[in-house]
Amino acid sequence: MARRATGAGTGAGMGKAAVKGARRPELRLPPLEPWTDGELAPDGDYDGLEFQETDLAGQDGAGARFMDCALTGCAVDETALGRARFLDSVLTGLRGVGTNLAESTFRDVELADPRLGGTQLHGAVLERVVIRGGKIDYLNLRQARLKDVVFESCVLVEPDFSGAHLERVEFVDCALRKADFGGATLKDVDLRGAAPLEIARGLDRLSGAVISTGQLLDLAPVLAGELGIRVT
Repeated sequence: MARRATGAGTGAGMGKAAVKGARRPELRLPPLEPWTDGELAPDGDYDGLEFQETDLAGQDGAGARFMDCALTGCAVDETALGRARFLDSVLTGLRGVGTNLAESTFRDVELADPRLGGTQLHGAVLERVVIRGGKIDYLNLRQARLKDVVFESCVLVEPDFSGAHLERVEFVDCALRKADFGGATLKDVDLRGAAPLEIARGLDRLSGAVISTGQLLDLAPVLAGELGIRVT
C-alpha cells in the first residue's frame, strides 16, 4: 500500500509563519497488474491495477473504488465517475472533456500533467492531493472540500470554487485565471505562487488567504471596484 507523508510543509517568503503549508502525499505503489477488462463497471473495485493508455471515454464507473492504482495516458472524455474513490493512486496524463467526478473522493493522490476541460468535481472531497503540471479548463469544484491540496506548475482557466471549503491549499508556480471564489471559505490558503492571480468573483471571500504585496497591487483596481472606490 502507498505510504503517506505525515508532516506539514511551510510557505515560502513573506508571511511564512502566517499560513500552514499543505501536507503532501508520499506514494509508493506496489507492483501493479495490468487492467485487461473491457470496460469499467459501476461500483467496481479496482485494487493494485495499472491502466495504461486506456480509452475510458464514455464508460460508466460511477461509485467505483480505485486503490493503489496507476492511470497513465488514459482518455476520460465524458467518463462517468461520480462518487468514485481514488485512494493512494497516481494519475498521469489524463486527457478528456466533460469527465464527471461529482461527489468523488481523492485521498493521497498525485495528478500529473492532465489535459482536461469541463471536469465536474462539484461536491468532491480532496485530501492530501497534488495536481502538478498540465492544464485544466473550467474546473467545477463548487461545494467541494479541499484539505492539504497543492496546485503546482499547472494552468487553471476559470476554475469555480463557489461555496467550496479550502484548508491548507497551496498554489505553487501556478496560473490562476478568472477564478471564482464566490461563497467559498478559505483557511491557510497560500496564493502567493499564483502568477497570474485573476479573481473574477469572490474577492470578499479571501479572508484566510495570503497573497504577496505585488499581487495586492495587481488586484487593487478590482478591489477598489468591489468597494465602490473611484481612483482618479
